Amino acid sequence: MNDAESTGGGRRPDAPAVRRRRRELRADCERCAALCCVAPAFSASVEYAIDKPAGQACPHLHADFRCSIHDRLRPSGFGGCAAFDCLGAGQQVVQLTFGGRDWRAEPEIAASMFAAFAVMRRLHQLLWHLNEALALRPASQLARDLDDAFSSTERLTRCGPDELVALDGDEHHARVNEILLRVSDHVRARAGANGPDLRGADLAGRDLRAAALAGASLRGALLIGADLRDVDLGYADLTGADLRGANLGGADLAESLFVGQQQLDSARGDARTKLPPRLRRPAHWAPAG
Repeated sequence: MNDAESTGGGRRPDAPAVRRRRRELRADCERCAALCCVAPAFSASVEYAIDKPAGQACPHLHADFRCSIHDRLRPSGFGGCAAFDCLGAGQQVVQLTFGGRDWRAEPEIAASMFAAFAVMRRLHQLLWHLNEALALRPASQLARDLDDAFSSTERLTRCGPDELVALDGDEHHARVNEILLRVSDHVRARAGANGPDLRGADLAGRDLRAAALAGASLRGALLIGADLRDVDLGYADLTGADLRGANLGGADLAESLFVGQQQLDSARGDARTKLPPRLRRPAHWAPAG
């Protein structure tokens, strides 16, 4: 895993287009209408203090679309909200799909706006993964395939409300996912990091401190509450891995593939945890020791 020139892996500066897209794929709550506080449903659990049905505003939402407990979400029992990231889908729906309109001023568009948000968030998740795949500097043909997939996904985000809801999202997602899988295999093989295939594995609550997970495929793996302290996750593919409550204290994720801020925000770690430079250390993580 020492081929710094060929692997990318954050060791060379990211291309300007990659950095620009990362900025664009960030939530801008000032340009949204609190869609994440209304559209999704959630159930009372360790992540949410209450039940809330889909389409109903959270009781902590103010009339100006601001959260009344935003500065104390975790101690108030809303860790799920603290970790949520729409990747810019909210402002895309409000500002572009609906031209600046909002569900509170025009209740008749609420159902359509909430449905569009669900589709848009999935598209933005694809855009995020495609952009991170491009940051890995894959072989030329794979890079061209990624560019084409990014462009086609971006075009879908410009659809009108009715078109968005009518999209065959599963078919498009499957096509993009096939490209992302090829990139993952290519990058891990290029780095000499061919770890175990644990895609979709149920590893919830497991003590994995002795597991050899460098270069592993952990796509969609359930790692809820898993003990990953001091584990080398270099070149491990963490696409969609559920890290809620996982202990990442001292773990090495500096070269992990497709790990996102939302995953870190839902996990536990400390000052020793190694992260890619593009990601920030969550404020609720423990200090070293």
